Amino acid sequence: MALYARGWQGMGKWLLVGALLGAGGTQAATSVLIWPIDPVLEADQKAGALWLENRGTTPANLQVRVFAWRQDGYDDQFQPQREIIGSPPVATIKPGEKQLIRLTRTGQSPAGQEQAYRIIIDEIPPALPASDAQTSQAQIRFQMRYSVPLFVYGQGLWSKPDAEGKRDAAGVGTPLLSWRQVLQQGKPFVEIRNVGPVHARLTDVVMQQGAQSKPLVDGLLGYVLPGATMRWPAPAAASAASVLKGRVNGAEPPQTINQGH
Repeated sequence: MALYARGWQGMGKWLLVGALLGAGGTQAATSVLIWPIDPVLEADQKAGALWLENRGTTPANLQVRVFAWRQDGYDDQFQPQREIIGSPPVATIKPGEKQLIRLTRTGQSPAGQEQAYRIIIDEIPPALPASDAQTSQAQIRFQMRYSVPLFVYGQGLWSKPDAEGKRDAAGVGTPLLSWRQVLQQGKPFVEIRNVGPVHARLTDVVMQQGAQSKPLVDGLLGYVLPGATMRWPAPAAASAASVLKGRVNGAEPPQTINQGH
């Protein structure tokens, strides 16, 4: 049978994902280091870089694809696109070696807008030897997948200030968030809306009711893209005095999200 494992979201500047490929009682370990995990193309950048490093003991065969990322119906939607090209699209990386994936925009991005993409990196399992293929039904094979967010900016909008002062600080975008509680099949959910010009990455989000704080999830809650609304299960029904707090795009201290919409 085939068993597939999805890579997880990392919170640092790099991520190490690994898999164990089992074949006929033997195992070959593979692991891939990916950095940065939060690449951006600022308005003055034509291209960017993503690095893949094989930390395992066997060659890693990887496929790289870039999809347009939208949010609709409280869910992520991925669509084929030609605005951002990842090259090379397929790579075989020997143990201990690195591979540069160049991320290039093919045209001008809309001025004053942030566009969201997902870089999908799939590990392609090696072909089974003929002797093992006959018994493949009894084997377990893992395929790792990692999804890296990519944000691209048009003129007049930036993701962060420039240390050299070449970018106008007034053009740095910030999300504008509000939340409300909704009931779905009798269960409470927190709905978060973003009407700002840039995405919000939400981590360490808690609901405070008086002296009690209950996390929605540990660590990363998820993303809310510009103009989108996302929904997550709530730990408890909200009261009029409930307060929602969390870190937005890694900023400290945690931000209070206003109730509304």
